[in-house]
Amino acid sequence: MAESSGCCHPCATCLLCLYSCQWITGKKEKRKGLRTTKCDCCWFLFLFCVFVFTLVWLYFVIIILNDFHNFNEFIFKQRKLWLDWSLVLLIAAAMLMTYSALLLVLALCLQLCGQPLKLHWLHKTLLILTALLVAAAFTGLGIKWAEEWRSAHISLQATGPFLHIGIVGGMTLLAWPLASFIYGTRNTALKVLLLLVYCTVMIMLYLAPLGITSPCIMEENQLPPKPALVGHRGAPMLAPENTLMSLHKAVDCDVQVFETDVMVSADGVPFLMHDEELTRTTNVQSVFPERAALNSTAFNWTDLQQLDAGSWFLERKPFPTVQSLSDGDRYQASKQRIPSLEQALEAAKQSNISIMFDLRPENHSDYQSFVNVTLEVILQSGIPLQQVLWLPDGYREQVKQQVPGFLQIYGRKRLQNEKEPLLRVNLPYQDMSLEEIRQYRQDNISVNLYVVNQPWLFSVLWCSGVSSVTTNACQVLKKMKHPIWLLPSSTYLMIWIVIDCTSFLAILWAFLLLKKCSQRRPVESETDVLLTKINSLMQE
Repeated sequence: MAESSGCCHPCATCLLCLYSCQWITGKKEKRKGLRTTKCDCCWFLFLFCVFVFTLVWLYFVIIILNDFHNFNEFIFKQRKLWLDWSLVLLIAAAMLMTYSALLLVLALCLQLCGQPLKLHWLHKTLLILTALLVAAAFTGLGIKWAEEWRSAHISLQATGPFLHIGIVGGMTLLAWPLASFIYGTRNTALKVLLLLVYCTVMIMLYLAPLGITSPCIMEENQLPPKPALVGHRGAPMLAPENTLMSLHKAVDCDVQVFETDVMVSADGVPFLMHDEELTRTTNVQSVFPERAALNSTAFNWTDLQQLDAGSWFLERKPFPTVQSLSDGDRYQASKQRIPSLEQALEAAKQSNISIMFDLRPENHSDYQSFVNVTLEVILQSGIPLQQVLWLPDGYREQVKQQVPGFLQIYGRKRLQNEKEPLLRVNLPYQDMSLEEIRQYRQDNISVNLYVVNQPWLFSVLWCSGVSSVTTNACQVLKKMKHPIWLLPSSTYLMIWIVIDCTSFLAILWAFLLLKKCSQRRPVESETDVLLTKINSLMQE
């Protein structure tokens, strides 16, 4: 590498101080014969890999924000501690990526200035710890939350074209320090290797759009209708989940279906509750501390009516939207009680929305009696039967015989040679591919996917043609009149060609310009380097 600096000495000294934690002037540097060694090059490669690693992890964190409420609930069930872990993880991932990015920028600036890449041992230690931490995070994600890998695959349908632009831009900028290094080194084999690797990567990137598929690359007139909204436990970002207030807030968001969970009390009253225990969404620990760990079905209806089902929402703030609630909404939330299924059906009937529910717990010994008492309450409520979407699989055939007017919705995909074709399915959004969604749509099968909170995910599913989505963020998705982006294939092709051509010309310009600069400045020969080292030894 050339010793002559391509920038002013104060700048070079400052960069060396930050990267190497040493204050070395240009003259002292030459006297000491400080040069970039093969070991230093290996550490630079490791730094680049750590930066890419942390950048990918930050991308994953942003993607899984859609499902992070489930993770918060899981942690609460295990540790009885409520915290918005998504914010903690996002800040940590951003800090790790920022640290490695700053080090990488310093290294590239030092290379352009012709300075040695002497990474300090403290930075080396922190980089190793960063790599281990991110590797542990990926491992934990694969073990405990494997379905999020499928979420990442779906996200590429929304972000693929933009990731391609960003990566091409980044690799184009990398041509400057790469060209500076190539023209500054005398190792021919290394030059050829770096050029081959760089050219191979760029060719792959230029051709990458051939493999990018996205449902949102279509003509405007081919866009399917906007999916209907199903309120997941109502509108849980605006009101305590599974309460009458949550149902009414969902109605205000123009949802067509109120999705909830039903349990049956010890004295046979169906009521709305998701968790098997009451600790997360009520004050049962204060009212019945000795019975707080019991199953929700162990309480009779009189006991359940004594519980506060709203104050937890204001205290724990399960979503950031809680902070923006009006005083009236806060007061109303604090007065919420556990509603019975009868009350929810009456509210749904008055609001003219459908209701879909799970009947829990499925493994209970009295589950058949739960089904019977639930059917009895529904039939006595007077709600039109076509407004009831029956989701529980247990004793489904019995239910179909007793009440054929219910709309049957299944939590599974259709089977081959199925006697009775499915008309409606309710599945996690990770379980349906783009091809399956389009095939179900062609076969007139209504597809509802859950839980969809982020606009980017809603946009992908909208372009794919799903019938409806279950969401926590009905107030956000209600406002969307169009997918976030929609590109005709001809426009995308034009953008692809312009970006690739611009990148190629920029890389060519970088190599030609730096070649002229390298020819103008003197480069030390092997003899000069040897004499410098001898003089340094003699002075010592």
